[in-house]
Amino acid sequence: MNIPNKITISRIILIPLFMFFLLAPLGLGDILIAGYVLPWAHFLGALLFILAASTDWLDGYYARKYNLVTNLGKFLDPLADKLLMTAALIALVELALLPAWIAVIIISREFAVTGIRLVAAADGQVIAASNLGKWKTVFQIIAVSALMLHNIPFELIGFPFASITVWIATILTIISGWDYFVKNKHIVLKSK
Repeated sequence: MNIPNKITISRIILIPLFMFFLLAPLGLGDILIAGYVLPWAHFLGALLFILAASTDWLDGYYARKYNLVTNLGKFLDPLADKLLMTAALIALVELALLPAWIAVIIISREFAVTGIRLVAAADGQVIAASNLGKWKTVFQIIAVSALMLHNIPFELIGFPFASITVWIATILTIISGWDYFVKNKHIVLKSK
C-alpha cells in the first residue's frame, strides 16, 4: 500500500476519533476564549476534523506529484471524503448546531453524484470533480469547522461567519449537484 492510500486510511481512522470527542460527554470542561465559552470536547473534535479534512488535499497532491494514483486510492479517497462529511453533518445535527434539512441536502447530493459516477464507471467513463464540486467541498469543510467551534473567533465580534458559510456551502452543494446532472444526463438517460 502506497503513502497516499495510507494517508486516506488515516482520514477514515480519524472519523470515529473526532466523533468520540465531539459527541461523548467527557466532562472535559470548557475553554474560555476572550470571554466566550467553548466546550473542550467540541474544540478537540474540530481540530481532529480539520486534521482529517486536510489529509484529503495531502493524499491527492502526493498521489499526483509522485504518480502514485491507484484504483484503491480512486475508491478510498471519495469514500473517506463522504464518510467524514456525513459523520460531521450528523454529529452537528445531533448537537443542534445544524438544521437537519441542510444535512439531508448535502448528503443526498453526495449519494446522487456517487450514483452517477458508478453508472459512468460501469461504462468505463470517469467523471472528474468539477471546480464547483471542489469549491463546494472547501466551503463544507469551512462551515463544519466553524460550527464545531461555535463560530469562534467571529462570535466575539458578532459576525455570523458559520451561518454564512453554511448557506454558501448549501447553495454550492445544490448548484454543483445540478451541474453534475446536466453535464452527465446522457449517462443517466442512456438506454442499452
